[in-house]
Amino acid sequence: MNYNYYESVVIIEPTLSEEKLQEALERIREKIQKEGGEIVKEDFWGLKKLAYELNKRTEGYYMFFTIKAPPDLIKKLEDFYRVFEPVFKFMTVKLKKKPQIEALMEELQSSSSSESETTSQTTETIGAPDV
Repeated sequence: MNYNYYESVVIIEPTLSEEKLQEALERIREKIQKEGGEIVKEDFWGLKKLAYELNKRTEGYYMFFTIKAPPDLIKKLEDFYRVFEPVFKFMTVKLKKKPQIEALMEELQSSSSSESETTSQTTETIGAPDV
């Protein structure tokens, strides 16, 4: 099957408790994975003030996903966003250009190598005797 890369930004209801917010994010993750997609990267941007009022809301929780998925998943995901009450705004963009995808891959490789370096440094520091 042909897979593409997408970036999806979701704005979630600001009145949700921390527990309900995590449940909403987990439902989005489950939907992506259930429909055959893979979450390559996700960033929680937190509670942000909106540039303008949307449906009487002036702020919202922003979540950014980078997804590797078949094209038909995006239609299903956006239909899910429309009926999933905590989500009140979303936008999904296909990464078409080769430089965009290459930059994403480089970022993922550098973040995974820096994580492994940090882990090995931590292990060395913990395992080293005090002198």
